[in-house]
Amino acid sequence: MSGVVRLIDMVFPGDTNHHGTLFGGVALAHMDKVAFLAASRHGRAPFVTAASERIDFAAPALKGELIEATGRITRAGTRSVDVEIELTAEALLSGERRLCTRGLFTLVAAKGPETRLPLPPLDRMAAEPEDDGRLHMADMVFPPQTNHYGTLFGGDALRMLGKAAFIASTRHARAVMVMAASDRIDFRSPVREGEMVELIARVMMSGRSSVRVGVELWAENLLSGDRRRAATAEFVMVAVDPAGRPAPIG
Repeated sequence: MSGVVRLIDMVFPGDTNHHGTLFGGVALAHMDKVAFLAASRHGRAPFVTAASERIDFAAPALKGELIEATGRITRAGTRSVDVEIELTAEALLSGERRLCTRGLFTLVAAKGPETRLPLPPLDRMAAEPEDDGRLHMADMVFPPQTNHYGTLFGGDALRMLGKAAFIASTRHARAVMVMAASDRIDFRSPVREGEMVELIARVMMSGRSSVRVGVELWAENLLSGDRRRAATAEFVMVAVDPAGRPAPIG
């Protein structure tokens, strides 16, 4: 399992200012969430954000672009960790990427029965994960996304699966992609409030104007490390022209 955590999202109009660029507060929220997930995966303890160093915004993220926040542990102490976060914007059609901001967050493990101290040491010999050709993106399940049983709504799971299929197909084709069909979705295990979810998507087949994308949704208990495949799905995504008609890929 990689120590790198990636959160990928779209910049929607509600997240932008009157210039059409991502609000700084929204960017910081993404960065803080990734820092929390990376710290929790390393220490398997309840963490809180204690501080962040100066954060400079080098470039804007524009409406309609992808933003990718990547977190890596750079220091592990007895009770605290430092997490370096990079937030990168990506143009959907051209694939152009640019670093928007970088920051360092310090998180502290809260005292309690679930906290085991000292925290594990940092494995500086761990290698960066190899690019396996699949999309990996993480998120977290919050109370508004759960039903009265405290588990993720099926509709929210479908939204996550569909977003992963959209991003994977767009990166593959570098075209405007729309969902044409959802062939099969299997829900294998409930996802509980407070768990991390990781979506893994890959292009299974590519045709003249369409691609088939397989997506797996994995749930992970951040305290125990228990990890299970919660859902699988297959989607057919089609490239379209400005008039909404199917368009050839490439």
